[in-house]
Amino acid sequence: MRLLSFSHEGRDSFGVLSEDGNGIIDLSQSFSDVKDISDLLHQERLNEVEKFASSKVDHLDLSEVRFLRTIPKPGKIICIGVNYGGRNNEYADKNESQNPSVFVRFPASLTGHLQPLIRPPESNQLDYEGEIVVVMGKGGRRISRESARQHIAGLTLGNEGTIRDWVRHAKFNVTQGKNWENSGSMGPYLVTLDEIPDFDELILTTRVNGKIRQSDTHANMAYPIDFLISYLSTFITLEPGDVIYTGTPTGAGARFDPPIWLKPGDTIEVEANGIGLLINSVEDE
Repeated sequence: MRLLSFSHEGRDSFGVLSEDGNGIIDLSQSFSDVKDISDLLHQERLNEVEKFASSKVDHLDLSEVRFLRTIPKPGKIICIGVNYGGRNNEYADKNESQNPSVFVRFPASLTGHLQPLIRPPESNQLDYEGEIVVVMGKGGRRISRESARQHIAGLTLGNEGTIRDWVRHAKFNVTQGKNWENSGSMGPYLVTLDEIPDFDELILTTRVNGKIRQSDTHANMAYPIDFLISYLSTFITLEPGDVIYTGTPTGAGARFDPPIWLKPGDTIEVEANGIGLLINSVEDE
């Protein structure tokens, strides 16, 4: 199944993509006691959606709606840094670690599919980071790697957009550069695991204005998805609806010489087989 959050005629709603992929079955009437996808996951009722995916009822055309970030109210947005083969070489400190780099984002920093990323007037250093995003469907603490997959609701895509010169405003943090409003994105769909190939077969690609900038596979992750779930749940309780941005491959704009920053009019595409295609443009605030 492929679920999405959207706005139609001024009303926010959620639904499931029709079997032919051309329309949306609005679930708000069938789940009148569910506010949105976040609430659906919190109530652990994702399995109830399956019967509607093949429904013959009238559905909205994709062109009629505005995509919202897939998970509208994530309790936690956890981001992983330096997680693909060769990425460590992009940094002055190349010491390998047995543990991942972890930081957080806030919901307002992420917009939806086909919505613009916003470049603030304080900086022209807006950069892209294409990522695979894990959405938790079942909570847990100290989850084993062997059982991690059972806790996943599905995967989506993310552009973990960054204001680079604000990443190092202080000595040991990246929070300022990672949380400008609408600087990143999530979408277009929450894809359940039955539609996704073996994780190691996932190929993640980022294109800017049609040119490939990033491309790598889950098999090259230093910290695979099952490890991340186990590691993170050691020190926090993961809950349904939490999301994990799993890291970006080499090739972000900051790593070019000279750097290539995003500018108004650019189009960024983040794609992975089995998950879909996330598209965003760029506009000035």
